[in-house]
Amino acid sequence: MKRLPLIFGALAVTLFAAGCSSPVKLDDKSDVPIESRTPTPAGAGGAAQGAGQSQVTTVNVDKSATTSVARIVYFDYDSYVVKDEFRPLIESQAKRLAANRNQRATIEGHTDERGGREYNLALGQKRAEAVLKSLTLLGVADTQLEAVSFGKERPAVQGSDEAAWAKNRRAELKDR
Repeated sequence: MKRLPLIFGALAVTLFAAGCSSPVKLDDKSDVPIESRTPTPAGAGGAAQGAGQSQVTTVNVDKSATTSVARIVYFDYDSYVVKDEFRPLIESQAKRLAANRNQRATIEGHTDERGGREYNLALGQKRAEAVLKSLTLLGVADTQLEAVSFGKERPAVQGSDEAAWAKNRRAELKDR
């Protein structure tokens, strides 16, 4: 009786090994169709390459096209007035947020490096709140938004010229 489990175990191993065998030899690749991943230019005889061949073409993906809609509002020096040129951006974000009441967003206010720390924190907060107010006037619920300021602590661009400062005076909308 003690030999019965041993016999069943040996039988199971034998059946398993037999089930794993295959008449196809893996090292013989003469009959196996191989798919080509090399792109073929249009009109270069792509149809004459054979039915088993793939007609793969390359696709150049523009990184800016894959990113979400623009979410940065820029401000003038020492100002927290939302400029008219950013109205379409704010309207599109308001529509997106109003359509999905479960979506939450943080508005981060930023400044350039000029001015004291406390002043820039206050100005960054006013910029974030100006964008928040614009969104709520367009139908976004207050509970979906949070305004925070980073002042000059998180510059988008390093530099001490007008071009760098202009990129750092901003409010960014970020989903949370």
